Amino acid sequence: MKGSMKLRAEAELDPLLKYSTSEIRERLVDKYRISDYAMMVRSTIHEITKIEGVMEDVIRGSQASWLKQLRTLTSRSFTNMSRDLNYYWLRIIIYIVMAICLGTIYYDVGTSYTAIQARASCGGFVSGFMTFMSIGGFPSFIEEMKVFTLERQNGHYGVAAYIISNFLSSMPFLLAVSWASASITYWMVKFRPGFSYFAFFALNLYGGVSVIESLMMIISALVPNFLMGLILGAGVIGIMMLTSGFFRLLPELPKIFWRYPVSYIVYGSWGLKGGYKNDLIGLEFEPMMPGQPKLTGEYIITEMMGLSLNHSKWLDLAMIFVLLFAYRLTFFVVLKVKEAAAPYIRVAYTRFTVKRLERRASFRKTLAMASMSKRHNPPHPMAIQEGLSSPMPY
Repeated sequence: MKGSMKLRAEAELDPLLKYSTSEIRERLVDKYRISDYAMMVRSTIHEITKIEGVMEDVIRGSQASWLKQLRTLTSRSFTNMSRDLNYYWLRIIIYIVMAICLGTIYYDVGTSYTAIQARASCGGFVSGFMTFMSIGGFPSFIEEMKVFTLERQNGHYGVAAYIISNFLSSMPFLLAVSWASASITYWMVKFRPGFSYFAFFALNLYGGVSVIESLMMIISALVPNFLMGLILGAGVIGIMMLTSGFFRLLPELPKIFWRYPVSYIVYGSWGLKGGYKNDLIGLEFEPMMPGQPKLTGEYIITEMMGLSLNHSKWLDLAMIFVLLFAYRLTFFVVLKVKEAAAPYIRVAYTRFTVKRLERRASFRKTLAMASMSKRHNPPHPMAIQEGLSSPMPY
């Protein structure tokens, strides 16, 4: 019992005793990679190659062509999405259930005066809350970013190939989500008959879901963990819905910042305007008071919703896909900037951590005791110890 208590006391005093040899080795390697010693070794090797006129024969990047990288990444990503139940299959089921619920609530909405608000509410739910559910794919994005970071550090493929392959591999699933949901909702609510109107409705939903997925990928590249990304993503999407023109009409938004430029760079305003034009133009609704003339869809859009009819609904749909391209381009820029700034951030963080530790009295006392101990050799940088090679590849 005394021996057991002694071992436990030693473990509490020395935290390193809690780790195995392999864990300590991994920690040493990781700390060395971001230490000043590793930077000095790289600098020394660079200077030696300059003096001796020797060029470093290092093969950088992948040896596969760009198209080969794209095909391989697209195939792998599609296989992963197909096999993972939580990636898209579960979301497809949830979307179908939500579409059935929405269709039963607004079933055969009609053209009465109250149907005007009902149609607007249904369109707002589709362009807002149904696209909001795309945030459910954020955990998968976080896992993808971990794999991408590791493989990118090893130079397996480029950033552009990864982004395009992710878009191509997810397209069939997002189309399935959009068309399945649109098919159920559109025919149960009984929007305007005609395949072109239905196709616009489905494409509008697909564009909104794709934009939200691109936004969540940007956030997954910026935040360090899942919880922070989920909170940030929900907040950003909430702001997008507030400025879409449903909760408050677009002409009534404050012109500074919220109307210009926020309402123009969010997908919701374009999706809602296109949806209203697709559903209301050409229809007539009963007036509020019997005997009054019927209300046309054009009058409702311009006078009651404050929207302009100067451009077609197809331009609104095109703007959603322009935003999709802009968000993917932003994702590309974020990954490139993050990749270029990562070494400097690690060095700055290491120096900050060391300075913070040096201000602690316990840390200074530990260093003093270690330097006075005769059982240990004087500390030297790992890179200049004889018989040791750097764990970093150059």
